[in-house]
Amino acid sequence: MKKILAVCSKELYTYFVSPIAYFVCFVFSALSGFLFSVILILTSQRSGLSSIVLQTLFSQMAFILLFFTPVLTMKLFAEERKSGTIELLLTSPISDSHVVLGKYLASMTLLLIMLTLTLLYPILILFFGIIDIGLIFSGYLGLILISSCFISLGLLMSSMSRNQIVAALSSFGVILILWIVGILSNSEGSIAKILSYLSFHVHYTEFSRGIIVLKDVVYYLSFTCVCLFATVKSIESSKWR
Repeated sequence: MKKILAVCSKELYTYFVSPIAYFVCFVFSALSGFLFSVILILTSQRSGLSSIVLQTLFSQMAFILLFFTPVLTMKLFAEERKSGTIELLLTSPISDSHVVLGKYLASMTLLLIMLTLTLLYPILILFFGIIDIGLIFSGYLGLILISSCFISLGLLMSSMSRNQIVAALSSFGVILILWIVGILSNSEGSIAKILSYLSFHVHYTEFSRGIIVLKDVVYYLSFTCVCLFATVKSIESSKWR
């Protein structure tokens, strides 16, 4: 565990000594605040105001995270490959799995900081409206789980590239496909069921409504574990190239 935390602290340091962390946190907070204001204005005349605002906000936040997570993960391995420091890292007395988990934990820590900044919105609603605490819990749990999938997939794409832009675009493309594939699941048949199960958006819908479904939690955790495992294997295979 100490080795994982050592890698994590090193990556967090590189995040915050560069403008990336501050820029991402600022833009994400500003965009979330803008969406919150717009949703609040558009739903101000409807009944059940508090729940409607947060349900819509959680859905929109999950979507905009699709654009931000590739920025967090694009440099994790791609930059090290380009600069040549990946050899030093992989030959150090630390396993590949520790390296992958440390980098994953660093990205998740930064993402949790981003989400923490948005707690102001449900707090404002709690002061001026009525809302189910369970909706807040399930909404943020869903955001954390879906972001975990985004980050693990971005980590995998970064491990297979030497260019940060290529890594970011690759991860964004795959995430976007797995997001919109649920649209194709409206038809009948086994293929539609498979597409529905693969869709990030379909699994997140219940979380934004305040409902935690076990199969959705299992899907997100399984997807994260598969991507992290694939990343470890990708790093291992690079040693033989």
